[in-house]
Amino acid sequence: MSETLDKRLHPVRPDLAARSYEGRVDAARFVEGTKKRVACALAPIRPEPRPDKSIDTEALFGEVFTVYEETAEGWAWGQLETDGYVGFMASDALIADAPVPTHRLAALRSYRYPYAELKSPPLELLSMGSLVAVAGYETTRGLDYALLADGSAIVAKHLVPLDHSVDDWVSVAESLAGTPYLWGGRSSLGLDCSAIVQLAAQAGGMAIMRDTYMQAETAGEALDISSGLPDLKRGDLVFWKGHIGIMRDAGTLLHANGFTMMVSSEPLESAIARIREKEGSPVTAVRRLNRP
Repeated sequence: MSETLDKRLHPVRPDLAARSYEGRVDAARFVEGTKKRVACALAPIRPEPRPDKSIDTEALFGEVFTVYEETAEGWAWGQLETDGYVGFMASDALIADAPVPTHRLAALRSYRYPYAELKSPPLELLSMGSLVAVAGYETTRGLDYALLADGSAIVAKHLVPLDHSVDDWVSVAESLAGTPYLWGGRSSLGLDCSAIVQLAAQAGGMAIMRDTYMQAETAGEALDISSGLPDLKRGDLVFWKGHIGIMRDAGTLLHANGFTMMVSSEPLESAIARIREKEGSPVTAVRRLNRP
């Protein structure tokens, strides 16, 4: 017995699969996964255990990655809990038994310091969407810091509780204007077209899938485009083959794109004409997100 499953979303290989798939697919062995957390600012996830292989996506600080295999070469194969993405990550990017996060980074990016002092050499730069477990607070010269279990510190006003959401999630996407385009990137340091949608929607309390083709099938509700584009409004998602953008208003598209190599805005009509000419793709779908 076997199912045809998307390898990016299901931890299933001919030689190894997650225990939960036993009886559904054929695999040489089935294993229980071990949940670990990402312990660095960004952890690339690749389709193969090779550092020269292009990344599929990235995991952010504090996210859970369920490990099904660790190799002698230092690779962990598993699944990211946030959006179900499956792939290979460097084992040394992960730690076991990490504290459960209490807060999410809402600022575009923020430094993690070795202690509550902005003059100290920062440990790393975290991206929007990173998850941290706040163990306490400390104030230094009038600035409040959130302290993590290891004693490191983040500016407290850059964090929000995990259940916090903004009313206008598109404004979060707009705040990422100018962020460099990065294939597979999923952070405010560099991202691709589907990542900006996922990150901004998360800030609005909506969990959506990672890749464009996944979002085109599952994000919100589909609008009818059989007779042309419908009347669009702020927050609508416009899809092409392999690309997605967010409507800022009825006529302006915001997207991370390879044309400008950054997050930028342009008239939707201009984007439609250019993508049709260069890629040969018309608009393939329009979807509308529904906030909880």
